Amino acid sequence: MKLTYPKDSSHIKIDDYNLADPKLHSDGDVHLVWHAMRERAPIHWTETDNGLGFWSVTKYSDVKNVLSNHNEFTSERGTLLTLLGTDDPASGKQVTVTDPPRHAQLRRPMQKGFAHNSLAKHIDVIKNEVRQLLKPALEGEVIDFAQAMFALSTAVAGAILGLPASDWPLITQLTAMSIAPDDPKYQLPEGPQATLQHAHREIFSYFGDLIMEKENWEDDEVLGILLHQTVDDEPLDFGGILANCYALLLGSTVTTPHVPSATLYTLMECGGYQEWSKHPEFLKSGIEEGLRWSSPASHIMRYALKDTEIRGQKIKKGEAVVSWISSANRDEEVFEDPYTFNFRRKKNPHISFGSGIHYCMGHLAARQTLEILFTELFETFEGFELCGDVEHLSSNFIGGLKHFPIRGKVKHTVRV
Repeated sequence: MKLTYPKDSSHIKIDDYNLADPKLHSDGDVHLVWHAMRERAPIHWTETDNGLGFWSVTKYSDVKNVLSNHNEFTSERGTLLTLLGTDDPASGKQVTVTDPPRHAQLRRPMQKGFAHNSLAKHIDVIKNEVRQLLKPALEGEVIDFAQAMFALSTAVAGAILGLPASDWPLITQLTAMSIAPDDPKYQLPEGPQATLQHAHREIFSYFGDLIMEKENWEDDEVLGILLHQTVDDEPLDFGGILANCYALLLGSTVTTPHVPSATLYTLMECGGYQEWSKHPEFLKSGIEEGLRWSSPASHIMRYALKDTEIRGQKIKKGEAVVSWISSANRDEEVFEDPYTFNFRRKKNPHISFGSGIHYCMGHLAARQTLEILFTELFETFEGFELCGDVEHLSSNFIGGLKHFPIRGKVKHTVRV
């Protein structure tokens, strides 16, 4: 997703744009379209090529309402546009596609694996991975920062889920195919749907083999928790275990790679890297701004449980409603000067981790990783130069970069 700075969207004919089209997000100016929609059509219907359709919600308050109001909008039929019109087979078993009260039974035990005390034991692994990925830049080489961040996100997920380090490259490839099946870099010759199905099969098969091969899982490991999970006093079946492994893996790899890439690219494009690096007291606020700015999980879908209204627009029972988080995080009514990256921003109630009961379980892990990464960048490099073309991921779900070649200028006082 290109991070642009629209001011005047009066010339945009909203009906000419299909927000489900991945190419609009990678090659077009989707922020300009969202800008127009927030001003003139905050609730807008899009009919897709296959005869289906969905409502787009683009204002901050409406997005929060749809994501938080499980009495009117359900997650159980599916949460991504790739499944529009097809009910999610993991409904009721996977935490992301389950409504209350069952949702709490699934989420509460898993949440323990993402608590502060559980994450603390992975800090050294994350620090080491960050340094290994940045080592070529430290030696003066050009690195593809976007690809390095993909690898970092898998390392974090691998550490938390207990996946062998030797499997991380495979997992990186499969998760990329899952989140961006339309992108030429990851798409199989048979097309996006075949790519998505292949990635799903391979990931489920991988976790199935891993669980069967390892004899003992500690109770405080995330996979160990899943293996002992019960819902309605019944053990979670094997399919449910695998579905939640998949959800946790994707959740871990959605945010981490794209926030630093989008943030660093913007700092290089508009300036600000040196200034931010001189003010460690703004590390946390700058990371929150990076989360708002990049909004890597661009949308979340719900279905209306009954006839309802948003801003006077009638929405029928069963119709899909897509909340565009990337648009909500640029809402002028909530964020002052929303098209400026401000690492000192004080009022920043971004919803990059969602809202309501489905708020991302891995938010602490993501923030911890980003703090480790940017601390390392600021302590090691004075700045960076672009060394090739930047390419954006072709995806209506993930707004991020897939190629970002850079060379770092190393500080003289840095350790070797």
